[in-house]
Amino acid sequence: MSIVPGPGWWAGLPPAAGAAVMATGILSVALHQTGHDTLSLVALALALVLWLVLAFDFAFRLLADRGRFRAEADTPAALTAVAATTVIGTRLSLLGWQSVAAALLLLAAVLWPGLLLNVLAHWRRRMPGGAFLGCVATQGLAVLAATLAAACRADWLAWAALAAFCLGLVLYVAAFLRFDLHEVVGGAGDHWVAGGALSISALAGSKLTASPVWTGSAHGALRMVTLVALALSLVWYVVLLAAELRHPRPRYDIRRWATVFPLGMTATACLSVADPAGLPWLVPLGKVLLWIAVGAWLLTVAVLLSSAATARRTAGRP
Repeated sequence: MSIVPGPGWWAGLPPAAGAAVMATGILSVALHQTGHDTLSLVALALALVLWLVLAFDFAFRLLADRGRFRAEADTPAALTAVAATTVIGTRLSLLGWQSVAAALLLLAAVLWPGLLLNVLAHWRRRMPGGAFLGCVATQGLAVLAATLAAACRADWLAWAALAAFCLGLVLYVAAFLRFDLHEVVGGAGDHWVAGGALSISALAGSKLTASPVWTGSAHGALRMVTLVALALSLVWYVVLLAAELRHPRPRYDIRRWATVFPLGMTATACLSVADPAGLPWLVPLGKVLLWIAVGAWLLTVAVLLSSAATARRTAGRP
């Protein structure tokens, strides 16, 4: 007899649900940056609850449903487990919970290599926006490591963050070369990660640029790379938004959370880059983008609830 409990309602959640944690968690970070601490804590609580649900399901599949685990670990969405963990860890670090944030960094770092290598081994020639999740997960490690390095004055963590930052940029280029550009006009939502991956790269770069570890030409190089990443992410933002307006996709798809995350991440990146880059005008831009992201989050929840209600009514018909 198995001592592992059977699956519950959470068993129907695919790995892509991790993007909902990422989206909600990064909104919590941005709301904190703009002084909306109550809303930030509410968003953090929601993100934590969903993260715990997904973590339980991840452990259940690993222990009791290895076939499903192996099948889902092949997909880019599996890397949302790493990215979501780093986003939660970053927000907890900002709360001053450095020990918990460090534990989440360790957990994410343990999960990252196996999932990344497995996903890369199953890349194909034309990929959806989920291909950029390799970059996102790696830059998530860079962001959390750099945040902890600043909070704990641990220079070795700053160097680890720099290594992850550079690898993340390499993974972005590799993903872009395989990205199917037709996804821009026909993608189900995760095509926005093409821009969001650059936004989190800019966020990681801003943390590194603010670090006292690098001075002189090294600091200048980090600042330049960060600004280029942010500028390109804003270009993607405009292109993807124009494509959404030209080719509306109103139906709910769980990959829509992978749209909300880049919207929130771009806002966070603008807010974070402003000070270390000496560009204060990025702050009001980041605030505008933040409320657009909040609106997208609320809209996605509303469409999700409406779709669920419709499905229940349909299932109840004779």
